Amino acid sequence: MKQSRTAIVIGGSLGGLVAANLLLRAGWDVHVYERVADELESRGAGIVTHPELMDSLRLAGVVVDDSMGVSIEERVTLGQDGSRVGSRPAPQLFTAWGRLFHALRAAFPNERYHNGKHLLSFEQNADSVTAMFDDGETVSGDVLIGADGVRSSVRQSLLPDVGLQYAGYAAWRGVVDESVLSESVMTDVFPYFAFGLPPRELLVAYPIAGKNNRVTPGDRRYNFVWYRPADEHTTLRDMLTDTTGKVWPEGIPPPRIRPELLDATRQAARDVLAPQFAELVEKTDNLFFQPIYDLASTQLAFGRIALLGDAAFVARPHCGMGVAKAAGDAEELVRALGRHDDVATALRAYEAPRLQLGKLIIAQARHLGAYMQAQVSTPLEREMAERYRTPEAVMAETAMPLSLAEPPR
Repeated sequence: MKQSRTAIVIGGSLGGLVAANLLLRAGWDVHVYERVADELESRGAGIVTHPELMDSLRLAGVVVDDSMGVSIEERVTLGQDGSRVGSRPAPQLFTAWGRLFHALRAAFPNERYHNGKHLLSFEQNADSVTAMFDDGETVSGDVLIGADGVRSSVRQSLLPDVGLQYAGYAAWRGVVDESVLSESVMTDVFPYFAFGLPPRELLVAYPIAGKNNRVTPGDRRYNFVWYRPADEHTTLRDMLTDTTGKVWPEGIPPPRIRPELLDATRQAARDVLAPQFAELVEKTDNLFFQPIYDLASTQLAFGRIALLGDAAFVARPHCGMGVAKAAGDAEELVRALGRHDDVATALRAYEAPRLQLGKLIIAQARHLGAYMQAQVSTPLEREMAERYRTPEAVMAETAMPLSLAEPPR
């Protein structure tokens, strides 16, 4: 590669940082522009890892060792009474968003990472691409990478007709310090990737690193995601309404969630979940929810501009592939730029395989999530809803690499 080539990365979360670190190590002059003014913070979200993600992190300059996360060997499903109704061996590593972010951020030079940079517009010609920010700064480079997440301003400018599609259900989330958990929870679920399957609902839970990314016993946390149907125009709208009556259509900030809604959710946990899972919901201080969406871009390469990660595709979380796919996007993009001197040619070479993979992940995640939709409308959705309502099917395919997911017999 030519040492003089420069890259502009819009978005400084995981996908953007993997791309930036890989480009820097490939000889590029690269800068990251993140719209959040302060250092990015996480609500403690857990992440399921795959071997491909670990490989990408190593290439990006991250030391991958036992401190990266918490390893488990088995998956279990609990019935409503708290007894085990299924199990399956499945070694896997679980980590937290914050653990990955801080590792990737530490690998990237501070002087190349710029906070508080809100992109206003961009333009390109045959020789360069230029980004304009709301503080008046203008930067130019050979390539611009849109890695600015679910509500990407880069994608919205390039593909204004591509938007988020509500999936018909929301995910209640939380993390609990292991030090406050009962002996029953520590014995029955903490060592496992655990599942609960109330009618038309799904709860998944697994251990992750604790505060300050600690993974030693006693310092870890247990993360859960509880999917529940929510009709878009009634239940979800009510959930997105705060105490003043304001509706937050793009997602309500956790402190704005009405106390009575939190109380009702904790009561629902006691009513429909295994006692061990209900304890997790009860002991979560910062219980919050996220509506679940799909988004599939129809194009990833636009001359000197490329989309990657959640800016390109948003799949329901059931495949556990969001971060792994973003890292894979970054790796494929940098590889293509290394094979082709012409940027536009390189981005077209990057686009084809990643479009195909993105569509595959979206389809698989929709199949896994059909069970929980507020409305099941198509014959295929009805078929998938029936297929994925057993512990065996859910444990075989949830958060598994697509090459290892096993359709139930």
